[in-house]
Amino acid sequence: MERPIVENKIFESLKSRQKGVVIFVSDFSDYGSAESVKKALLRLNEKETIVRLAHGIYLYPKVDKELGILFPSTEDIALAIARRDKVRIIPTGVQALNKLGLSTQVPMKLVYLTDGGTRNIKVGKRTISFKNTSPKNLFMKGEISSMVIQALKTIGNSQLDDSTLLKIQNILKKEKKDNIINDAKLAPVWISKILTQTI
Repeated sequence: MERPIVENKIFESLKSRQKGVVIFVSDFSDYGSAESVKKALLRLNEKETIVRLAHGIYLYPKVDKELGILFPSTEDIALAIARRDKVRIIPTGVQALNKLGLSTQVPMKLVYLTDGGTRNIKVGKRTISFKNTSPKNLFMKGEISSMVIQALKTIGNSQLDDSTLLKIQNILKKEKKDNIINDAKLAPVWISKILTQTI
């Protein structure tokens, strides 16, 4: 049975893409209406050419002989969404603590500050939450220092112990001084002091 035109165009396009990439309905907007693209992707999902991750979000899967389909992390999916929407995101809360090695807890809900819209996206059992924030919070230059600021906000000034403070100071040694100076100006006073002490 011959593939419908839109489905065939998407199928041919996938051949030139790297396996393991996250794809969206909007990636194929040149091939037809949003509705026809959605239907084509659903058919390709049924044929196991692609895998549905969430509403309107699919994976062109990379398959390992032993492990099967290699799924992207929830963070990779969030980053792909940010690239698609051309917005900036910063991890917050437990995720920031986890990424910095300050917590072993793996959050079921990933919360990001963004200059895009506020929304929740369900991916399997996990949720990606984007929260719109003031531009000031996204002017931070350092990936490490911006995460440290979010981690410290989560811990709170009164709950910060000496052991955690020492770990944070060691983590900040990996950040460029210029980034720390810039980001300290954007942080609450008590966090700013911690950042500038490491310079």
